[in-house]
Amino acid sequence: MFKKPGHKDVSTIVILSKNNQAAKSVRVKTKHISRLKHYVIGVVVVILSLAGIIAFLQNRNSQQETEKQVLIAQIAKLKGQIPAAINANSKPTAQTYIQAIEAKLKKINDYLRKRGLKGFSTKAVGGDDNAEGAKLSDKEVYMAYDDYLTHLVNTVAFTPMGYPRTTSLTSFFGYRSDPFESDHAEFHPGIDFQGRRGDAVKCTANGRVVFAGWSGGYGNCIRIKHANDFETLYGHLSKITVKVGQQVSVGQKIGLVGSTGHSTGSHLHYEVRKNGKPVNPIKFLSLNN
Repeated sequence: MFKKPGHKDVSTIVILSKNNQAAKSVRVKTKHISRLKHYVIGVVVVILSLAGIIAFLQNRNSQQETEKQVLIAQIAKLKGQIPAAINANSKPTAQTYIQAIEAKLKKINDYLRKRGLKGFSTKAVGGDDNAEGAKLSDKEVYMAYDDYLTHLVNTVAFTPMGYPRTTSLTSFFGYRSDPFESDHAEFHPGIDFQGRRGDAVKCTANGRVVFAGWSGGYGNCIRIKHANDFETLYGHLSKITVKVGQQVSVGQKIGLVGSTGHSTGSHLHYEVRKNGKPVNPIKFLSLNN
């Protein structure tokens, strides 16, 4: 490269060929030569910026596609759980009604099985065959069943029912001989289930743990508050696996069988209380009691 005499602002670039061909020259303003480094940096910055924008757009499109798939999966799940809407503009069939009712019956059966109770059949669901029932439209019959079953689902979920231990009973509710002093009688405010140390203990209804710790003769004890002023108590535990304030659900393991406190051997002491007063848990072990 050299500057042409008399033209300080113009430079000539000579290009030599490796094949011994004639050399070529290009005239370029000198100021551009001095700024070549800045031009190269500018081009690199532009290329990097474009690459960054492309990567950002691809990442955003990927995120949007992922979110779309998640929403599609959630919608599909909800469609599988929620029965067809019943409104004035729709024309539901009798089969739609039956499917909605059976879905709630299945949920009730799930609650019962978690409590160690036998569920009931969901086949041949229908209304009364009397004259008054015949006057009702399909929609009116469905709505009556739907309201009743919604109430039943909530009642079964939050009322202590079934067995915290699916084993035989060793002691019942009411007065009995004191196991430590046979010549004295004592009031036994619950029922006892046979068990071995370390066997799982499960709660019998949805609720909130209001006590978890040592409680005198109960030893390691758990009290759970439920709806409708019910409370359940689980005593003589070898281990407590929940804490105060924790929300628990029916069938959840809350502790292990033991022989702590006023106890003669490993077993579970179980109480049901209504408004703070003990009631016979036998009444809550089965729907038929």
